[in-house]
Amino acid sequence: MNLADKGELVGFLRKHGLGADKSLGQHFLAAPSVVQAIVKAAEPYEGCLEIGPGPGILTCQLVKRAKKMVAIEFDARMESLLALSTPSCEVIIGDAMQVDLAAVLKTLPEPRALVSNLPYYITGPLLERFAQVRSEYSVSILMMQKEVGQKIIALPSDRARGSLSVQLQSQFKISHVVNASAGCFLPPPKVDSIVLKFVPRTDQFPIHFSRVVKAGFTQNRKTLINNLSATFRQTKADIESILSECGLPITSRAFELCESDWIRLATEVEKQPWIESVANNSKK
Repeated sequence: MNLADKGELVGFLRKHGLGADKSLGQHFLAAPSVVQAIVKAAEPYEGCLEIGPGPGILTCQLVKRAKKMVAIEFDARMESLLALSTPSCEVIIGDAMQVDLAAVLKTLPEPRALVSNLPYYITGPLLERFAQVRSEYSVSILMMQKEVGQKIIALPSDRARGSLSVQLQSQFKISHVVNASAGCFLPPPKVDSIVLKFVPRTDQFPIHFSRVVKAGFTQNRKTLINNLSATFRQTKADIESILSECGLPITSRAFELCESDWIRLATEVEKQPWIESVANNSKK
């Protein structure tokens, strides 16, 4: 069964009286070349977890190379279709935002791959969840809205670079796999998509690295000194002193900084006597 073929997919869905549910943001991938690129990028793997398999378009190709595969699907209507398209895949009907992903991944043989065509409306929360369990898999191949993907891979000095870029790049080695135009989906969405490969990193970062990065990007149009001063409620003179210690000009903007800049900045911030009180207040 090749559900990546649009004709075969349409026939399969029609036969069972089912279609994409717009309320769930469903857009079924129907592009053999994109499917092949995703599977190739995930290799080699012994265990595979797919989030949001739908009728099994990617699943029926991924399962061929896996000793064990599990798929988590929110739409209960898809359970019967997956039983037909990928009978050897274990299907969990549930919400990927609620299922214990680490526990599921641990049931799979290593190396493990995590694959998902991310629903646009919960891309951010799912990326955060996947990052939290990154120690449990070797690679993640994720499809998302192209605009979001471009922000994630944006390099220093690219105005598309934001907090999400820095945070995810500190947790993963990220690379581009393939683009997928709106026409690759059934029904076609209003935007194009992109597939990215995420390989988990094990680097250690300062404790307040994430807090400093988020503070730096509070308002993209403002300078770093203004954002840090406002977020941490410290004088601009105090923040200027920190930037000076890091070798950063006071005109610096967050999108201009590279990872090593952020590490130096977070390290210097952690030396300040006020950081713990600021951190504790933010938890309240």
